[in-house]
Amino acid sequence: MDSQHFLGFFLLIFLHSCLVSADINGSVLKMKTGTSSVPFDPTHVTQLSWHPRAFIYKGFLSSDECDHLITLAKDKLEKSMVADNESGKSVESEVRTSSGMFLQKAQDEVVADIEARIAAWTFLPVANQQLGGHRIATVLMYLSDVESGGETVFPNAEGRLSQVQDENWSACAKNGYAVKPRKGDALLFFSLHPDATTDTASLHGSCPVIKGEKWSATKWIHVRSFDRSKRLNRRAAMGECVDENENCAGWAKAGECKKNPTYMVGSGGSPGFCRKSCKVCS
Repeated sequence: MDSQHFLGFFLLIFLHSCLVSADINGSVLKMKTGTSSVPFDPTHVTQLSWHPRAFIYKGFLSSDECDHLITLAKDKLEKSMVADNESGKSVESEVRTSSGMFLQKAQDEVVADIEARIAAWTFLPVANQQLGGHRIATVLMYLSDVESGGETVFPNAEGRLSQVQDENWSACAKNGYAVKPRKGDALLFFSLHPDATTDTASLHGSCPVIKGEKWSATKWIHVRSFDRSKRLNRRAAMGECVDENENCAGWAKAGECKKNPTYMVGSGGSPGFCRKSCKVCS
């Protein structure tokens, strides 16, 4: 079966506001979350490119962790849609062939440990690992090996002409600097320059899977914290009906109110960030 599956952490997975403690033992940093300890070894990280800033962490996830995330997602996948240019409605596309779903924040101990590891690696505030303004960085975790194709490609990367590629790379991968999906590996790349301007070299895409299946999990990290539940609850209690993100209208047209209700609409007494566009205000 030739297909791609994307398990999006999105904003629905994030840590508590701070990590409890950290122990440094040689080159291994152990971030403690609850009763478990997460090993983080910076010697496993290799710099791939400076334009864009991109790094690969070999063995970021264990095989069991990869399988666990796939198990959590397998029965909840939905076909990835695109927004119709005319109507704004979500429609199927012959080009986009992936399926995806969202996990809840700290859904279980395994998920929470992975969240901690991402924070330890990126050195970015945990509260920013949600939708809050421009994207600073992306952590793309490969949950499966792919027999052929499925590379992540950066068509504008400065290394696109110097990367050595043999017959094992797909034709798509040869259109830029490419990274092969390897089970357990994680790719970190930054969308902004250090001066906060957009890095156009970070433009990226996923090559078609030629043979096999591709499973991946994505974590997006943004410039602002979205830990604003108390303020949102106050605004909701006052009867205000507003959107908390300038992209809400577009997301609503693309069907995110139904596909991502926790963020868009809200749950558990906590209002969502796009209630106006989702038309759920009382």
